[in-house]
Amino acid sequence: MGTNMSRSIDYGNLMHDAMRSLIRQVLSDVAENGLPGAHHFFITFDTMHPEVELADWLSDRFPEDMTVVMQHWFEDLDVTEDGFAVTLNFGDNPERMYIPFDAIRTFVDPSVEFGLRFETQDDDDDEEDGVADIEDAPARPVREAREADKGKSAPKDAEVVSLDSFRK
Repeated sequence: MGTNMSRSIDYGNLMHDAMRSLIRQVLSDVAENGLPGAHHFFITFDTMHPEVELADWLSDRFPEDMTVVMQHWFEDLDVTEDGFAVTLNFGDNPERMYIPFDAIRTFVDPSVEFGLRFETQDDDDDEEDGVADIEDAPARPVREAREADKGKSAPKDAEVVSLDSFRK
C-alpha cells in the first residue's frame, strides 16, 4: 500500500461536523422532551449567514452576530438535518427564527459548564480549531445572570446578550 502524501486528515472540519451533530442531537431531544433540569443554552450565531431567517428588526440590531438564550420561554422548536427553527420571546415580541448549524459560532450550556466554539478563518487570535476550553465558556456572564435571577421571581424571557460579554 503506497502512501498518498497529498491527502491529509482534516481534523478541524471533522471536529466541526461532530460538534454540529452533537448540537443537532441535543436540540432534537429538547424538541421532543423539553429541557431537562437546569439545562439551558446560549447559542451565538452569525446573523449574516445567507440561510439565517430572522426578523428585520433583529438583524438590524445585530448586524454581525447575536446570542439567543433557550431557557424559560421558547416554542415550536423544530430541528432539521441542517439547522433548527424556534420561536423566542424578545420583550413580549415572539419571533420565529431559523438558524442553520453552519451559522453557529458558540453553543454553551452554563448549567454544566459545557461549551463549544466554532473557529472561523478570521479568528487569527487563536489558531486551534474545535472544542473550546472551559475558560472559553462564558463563566462570568453566567454567574452574573444567576445573581440577577435570584432577585426576580418571574422567569425571564429569552434575552439577547452581545458576544462581547463572552469575550475576555
